[in-house]
Amino acid sequence: MSKNLRFAPLVALLMTGAVFATPAHAQKSKKKKKEKQETAAATPAAKKDDNTPKPYGEVITAKAVTDDGLFKVHRIDEKYYYEIPDTLLNRDMLLVSRIAKTANNIGYGGEELNTQMLRWEKKGNRVLLRVISTENVAADSLEVFQSVQNSNLAPVIQAFNIKAFGQGTQVVEVTDFFSKDVPALGLDKDRREEYKVKKLDDNRSFIESVKSFPMNIEARSLMTYDAGGAPSNSSTGTISLELNHSMVLLPRTPMAARKFDQRVGFFTINQTDFGTDEQRAAKREYIVRWRLEPKDEAAYARGELVEPKKQIVYYIDPATPMKWRPYLKQGVEDWNKAFEAAGFKNAIVAKDAPTFEEDPEFSTEDARYSVIRYFSSETQNAYGPNVHDPRSGEILESHIGWYHNVMNLLRNWYFVQTAAVNPDARGIQFKDEVMGELIRFVSAHEVGHTLGLPHNMGSSAAYPVEKLRDPEFTKTMGTAPSIMDYARFNYVAQPEDKGVSLMPAIGVYDKYSVKWGYSYFPEKNGADNSEKLSAWIKEHENDPMYRFGRQMGRPTDPSSQTEDLGDDAMKASTYGIANLKRVMPNLITWTAEDNKAYDDLQEMYLQVLGQWNRYMGHVTANIGGVYEDYKTYDQKGNVYAAVPKEKQQRAMKFLNEQGFATPTWMLDENILHKIEAAGTVDRVRNAQVNILNNVLDPSRMARILEAQAMQGSKTYTLPEMMADLRTGIWAEVGTGKTIDMYRRNLQRGYLERMEYLMKEEPKPVTGRARAFSGSTAINVSQSDIRPMVRGELNTLRNQIKGSLAKTSDAMTKYHLQDALVRIDTILDPKS
Repeated sequence: MSKNLRFAPLVALLMTGAVFATPAHAQKSKKKKKEKQETAAATPAAKKDDNTPKPYGEVITAKAVTDDGLFKVHRIDEKYYYEIPDTLLNRDMLLVSRIAKTANNIGYGGEELNTQMLRWEKKGNRVLLRVISTENVAADSLEVFQSVQNSNLAPVIQAFNIKAFGQGTQVVEVTDFFSKDVPALGLDKDRREEYKVKKLDDNRSFIESVKSFPMNIEARSLMTYDAGGAPSNSSTGTISLELNHSMVLLPRTPMAARKFDQRVGFFTINQTDFGTDEQRAAKREYIVRWRLEPKDEAAYARGELVEPKKQIVYYIDPATPMKWRPYLKQGVEDWNKAFEAAGFKNAIVAKDAPTFEEDPEFSTEDARYSVIRYFSSETQNAYGPNVHDPRSGEILESHIGWYHNVMNLLRNWYFVQTAAVNPDARGIQFKDEVMGELIRFVSAHEVGHTLGLPHNMGSSAAYPVEKLRDPEFTKTMGTAPSIMDYARFNYVAQPEDKGVSLMPAIGVYDKYSVKWGYSYFPEKNGADNSEKLSAWIKEHENDPMYRFGRQMGRPTDPSSQTEDLGDDAMKASTYGIANLKRVMPNLITWTAEDNKAYDDLQEMYLQVLGQWNRYMGHVTANIGGVYEDYKTYDQKGNVYAAVPKEKQQRAMKFLNEQGFATPTWMLDENILHKIEAAGTVDRVRNAQVNILNNVLDPSRMARILEAQAMQGSKTYTLPEMMADLRTGIWAEVGTGKTIDMYRRNLQRGYLERMEYLMKEEPKPVTGRARAFSGSTAINVSQSDIRPMVRGELNTLRNQIKGSLAKTSDAMTKYHLQDALVRIDTILDPKS
């Protein structure tokens, strides 16, 4: 308690004067005093300055309930005050805003809303709260530093009047800041638009609590918004949710940043450094990682495994079902084997959250703690974000989101991909130990993200397909070198491959990337040591197990895809389809349960079709595909190389045989008549036409044309690809064979796609969106695409005309006649 606060009651008592007699001279002056008051009342008084600080004891009264910590937090009735020390003005802090509690369909408890770096700055009798950007930087010792500062004025979230000064402190009221509508703290813009939020209702919004800890302050508010489109309890016309705001003091000296290298996958922060000797604004990219420093640097330098000064600790949400907790913990601690490659032991641990009796102030929203949050949701997902220091990339904490229904997703994957060879997957309800191992796998994957590791989609292409059928190899090496790929489960394994491993695990690449990102360099006080790090990369150059392949929406690189396995998509998918054909006849038996409708049968049937469709996508990526293997000037070879001609031709042959031929094995009447009255024909049409449209994607055709321009006949040319496609899809033309309904639908889809290529210009995709999507820029109308399409349609028209006389089936004849009219209309719209 401060000196001013301690003496406040005595001062107040002396000022009242109620117990003392009135002197005689005071009685004589009453009349004169009354006259002065009347005169003053008739004269306009000077307006009182509300911004003038009051004595400390008048603001922080004896009624104050004080919580000491980073700032002193005072509560007086329903008002809250921060007492900010001079020493914490202009210090960098991070404000993490999360949903703490919510109604159905409005996010999830623990979900992050916003993260921003702040500084409290004194200006006269006010304190300004500014949002600080770290995008543009320069050393403060350089002349250019002032220019950078002048070009990056920090916006003010709120200005607070100083209510009082303490001993080296200033007191501000934060009640309105946490209970009024401050956009940077409240419901995000997208949800406001989606739910038609009109305004915050101040009468139904208030602060629940504000708690101060040594390095952070946690403020929780109940916010009620008037909303025209509330997704739950819509009759109220409101949305109510609790928001938690964690304000965390950042280190005075940021952790030494480690430069990013695109040959090793890490999440990054970006800065533009104006203070270098480069004759331009230097773009800098640094990896995101935890601060790991050895307890015993001498032992670490000798190559011994050493515990870190501070462990990475994850707490399990108390809402998590008890039986799944060991598996979630194991997924966390599986990463210790990777940290050993970086010289650390016991680097990461998972614990149950403390009970209220053990720690009454523990909160899963507290930004000091990393938590695996368990969401009661039908969403089939999990995610692993991290909160990091924007100055250096140091990870401060993470809240992994774990949705209850991710178990359904895991069940479906494991069933469809392994049931043909795996009795444990043949059912709707798995044994707890089987589901537990699946949970462990996803837990490890999501924890990898929180360690700074993005998806490595290039990992799953590292192993030869046949090795995935080898029990000895897979038990040692797993199904892929990295758990950060979307490698899923071993669909390549066949029934005769007894003892083969079916599940991903922490692999060779994971250990390598953790070593690269987390190894400690004492000789440079933890600095990036770029030369040594680059040497480690070159030790493994051209070894696919150590390659990083970035994630793309529509992959241009067939060796960097989601959900795939092995180095040859045609071989792997052939094995995968063979297993699907084994699963299909058993679907009824493996999903059966007395007194239940056929919902599970329908779900698993659609899962089989979805898996088949993934195989088609894996194969299609080879056509017009370009391998991407990052290199630097001191390495031999190119970064980009077209997929060999032979491989592209095999891909087209596979699609004609497995994708465009009518998939009769999917048309099991015993199943279809139990799950739907109609819809199968259109479902097959939609699936096949989507494969076709993917093949005839203008971006893909652009890459084929570019390779053709550079390599000529050494590559798979566009005329060759288009001819192979036409021959496959219109195989019945010229033979007189009946064309079934599925094939007729596909052929009409072909004509519609050709019309699209003749008439439409795809919208350009630019910048980072194009890099992720895999789109290749092309102006269709000024390229060889339309002449190629016109030539193919003319050839097809002539083939159909010659085939009509051989056709005896009425529907086939009508279809071909209709096709001729469609072609004529495409080539000559006026006709």
